[in-house]
Amino acid sequence: MTPDSAAAPASQATDDAYTNPLRDPRDRRLPRIAGPSVLVMFGVTGDLARKKLMPAVYDLANRGLLPPGFAFVGFARRDWEDQDFAEVVGEAVRQHARTPFREEVWQQLLSGIRFVQGEFTDDEAFARLKATLDDLDRTQGTGGNHAFYLSVPPKFFDVVLEQLKHHGMADQQHGWKRVIIEKPFGHDLASAKQLEKVVSASFTEDQVFRIDHYLGKETVQNLLALRFANTMFEPLWNNNFISHVQITMAEDIGIGGRAGYYDGVGAARDVIQNHLLQLFALTAMEEPTGMGASVLRAEKEKVLEAASATRKFDLHTARGIYAGGWSGGELVKGYLEEDGIPETSTTETYAAIRVDVHNRRWAGVPFYLRTGKRMPSRVTEVALQFKTLPFVPFNAHDTATLGGNSLVLRIQPEEGVTLRFGAKVPGTQMEVRDVNMDFDYGSSFTESSPEAYERLILDVLLGDPPLFPRSKEVEESWRILDPVLDYWEGTGTQPETYRPGTWGPKSARDMLARDGFTWRRP
Repeated sequence: MTPDSAAAPASQATDDAYTNPLRDPRDRRLPRIAGPSVLVMFGVTGDLARKKLMPAVYDLANRGLLPPGFAFVGFARRDWEDQDFAEVVGEAVRQHARTPFREEVWQQLLSGIRFVQGEFTDDEAFARLKATLDDLDRTQGTGGNHAFYLSVPPKFFDVVLEQLKHHGMADQQHGWKRVIIEKPFGHDLASAKQLEKVVSASFTEDQVFRIDHYLGKETVQNLLALRFANTMFEPLWNNNFISHVQITMAEDIGIGGRAGYYDGVGAARDVIQNHLLQLFALTAMEEPTGMGASVLRAEKEKVLEAASATRKFDLHTARGIYAGGWSGGELVKGYLEEDGIPETSTTETYAAIRVDVHNRRWAGVPFYLRTGKRMPSRVTEVALQFKTLPFVPFNAHDTATLGGNSLVLRIQPEEGVTLRFGAKVPGTQMEVRDVNMDFDYGSSFTESSPEAYERLILDVLLGDPPLFPRSKEVEESWRILDPVLDYWEGTGTQPETYRPGTWGPKSARDMLARDGFTWRRP
């Protein structure tokens, strides 16, 4: 157990009735239980808090991973009392929690639920928050251990952080203090550096946890296990055997009600800069000397430093916006027809870039990163395409339908791994055809995969940082993406339109065709 861990709560005896996927891998008998602590959440009225964060807190408690000495504090402008906020949390839990509702677990959580009403600029509200935390330390035994979750737009980060520092809530003289920041981490390199100045003025780097929920998914972490725990894969993980890599995050929905956030941000800033470049770093990094936070982060930073987007932006990037039309059996609006989107918008809903890595392992291997809305399906995956054999002792007819070998890590919606290779078709003739060998998390393990936010919130409370990027990673990601964004913005034109339910604009197909490749169809 970690130093922050406490003895297992009495309710843990019932944990055996529920599969617990968040156990310490060093000792399968013991769960990783958070120590006494308070989770303070700013932005409790938002969808993320209601649909993901509050249910994740309950699910952790239901799995026996939060101690009796745990408290949950909400901060918002609403004119609520503690019981009003408790009702909001209870409704969110009943609607969105993944584990069954148990009254005894809820009552344990309920005893530590508090609400503080106020504006972010209100000194008196933060004084009340400080008094609330001091009271919880006394009555709930939370030991001065406080985590602050900023589930708010980035424009409010500075004022909230300054208030926490001003009122002594970043001080670690009594217990630990940690701050959790949701993406986006700036909108370009300059703003990311400015955000880092704001954060570091109140909290030290080891107190800051930058949330990228994709890094909490099991398959993302399994990428490390696949590479470094198996002798069959790592020897092939280089430019001697791999021709190119495709990293895809596709959504079958439009922007929904996010026009206020999305326009001016776009697909590249929203997804490529964080999710896809983090997946790229885990895929391309060198073998770490261990699984600790410092060595994992160091290897990710090194490969990001060695990477750059291709300078042929006109040939090896693509951007688009979805048009109106039929998708998934319904008639949908185009992006420029969505409520709140100006007709002159140049914000892309599809983005694809090529990234090259300037080191010995990956020289000559292009990495293609793409993301889009109104795609045919919702899917996130990392696909490694192997080179074709220099000689095949079969005639052309025997292998007419044979493609190349590939290894695909499926991150969502069905987590798993697919290996594609050639096999003989049953019969008297020699015919070789592609077949798939699938590993699926849902059918291979009795433990259910934890929801990403469960894992990440627990890691924050435990002070376990490997899955959280440092400021250096954020800045390197912006360094890679900024030249592409500058080029697109410099053209002064709208992105190319594509039909909903398709895999993006023609320019996306062309950018791979120029290199002799085609996009996978998941």
